[in-house]
Amino acid sequence: MSLPLNIEDFDQNETLKRGSMTSFSEKLKSAIQRTGGCLCVGLDVDLAKLPAGISKDPQGALTFCRAIIETTKDLAAAYKPNMAFFESLGTTGMEVLESLRAAIPSDALLVMDAKRGDIGNTSQAYAKAFYENMKSDSVTLSPYMGKDSIEPFLNYPGTCSFVLCLTSNPSSADFQLQTLQNGQKLYQWVARTAAGWANGQKGEVGLVVGATQTQYIKDLRQLVPDTVFLVPGVGTQGGDLQGVLKEGRAKNGYGILVNVSRQVLYASSGSDFASAARREAQKLVDEMKPYFK
Repeated sequence: MSLPLNIEDFDQNETLKRGSMTSFSEKLKSAIQRTGGCLCVGLDVDLAKLPAGISKDPQGALTFCRAIIETTKDLAAAYKPNMAFFESLGTTGMEVLESLRAAIPSDALLVMDAKRGDIGNTSQAYAKAFYENMKSDSVTLSPYMGKDSIEPFLNYPGTCSFVLCLTSNPSSADFQLQTLQNGQKLYQWVARTAAGWANGQKGEVGLVVGATQTQYIKDLRQLVPDTVFLVPGVGTQGGDLQGVLKEGRAKNGYGILVNVSRQVLYASSGSDFASAARREAQKLVDEMKPYFK
């Protein structure tokens, strides 16, 4: 399968977006000011859920995602491809990602949802893959192996490495809410420790905080007032958008991305899927706007 990719257009866009050493937080602030909200559209492209008229294959995935990006580009501060869905397409999945990377506007952020985290030399290779080859602005990471598994990602100016902290899945309590010997919850220890890893580094550290954990978001924000939060779980998973926005913004009034996937992507299973996706995205941004005036 050969997918169309205009490398020249991509390089020009990336030069505009990444040519300066603007911090990720500043790029996020600009994206929120441009769109009026902190919406991150998750590109969790499930072939079985593609709407009528779209082929259930890699080309269909590309066509679908491009239509979603085109119809939401003035509303989305960021886009978050979930690597699992593209890797499940085989080798052509990476071609689809390359083409989507070129389709994402230069003033929108690209978050790669990969949940990587491994020993130093392996993390160096992952960091090169996501930050040099894919030219992403951020990537999600697991902190379980500690500081040296995260440090290679922090060598890239203008990026933010989002560390899993307090997730929205039902089994998150198995580890994240456990109390340590020092009296802190594990998620609190992760938040403080990971935020400290950014000191003296070129890139930023952010935290993944699930929207279904609203009761803990206020606590986390007090612990790390300046750290960027990536918040999944709004929409189909039932997270409270208003609670997240009230408690989750950073000290500067920004510093938050709320990811929504299925509510936007699969708003319609018919030929009107793109316009339906836009309507859902518009509703979300309209709810967000009062918090960013």
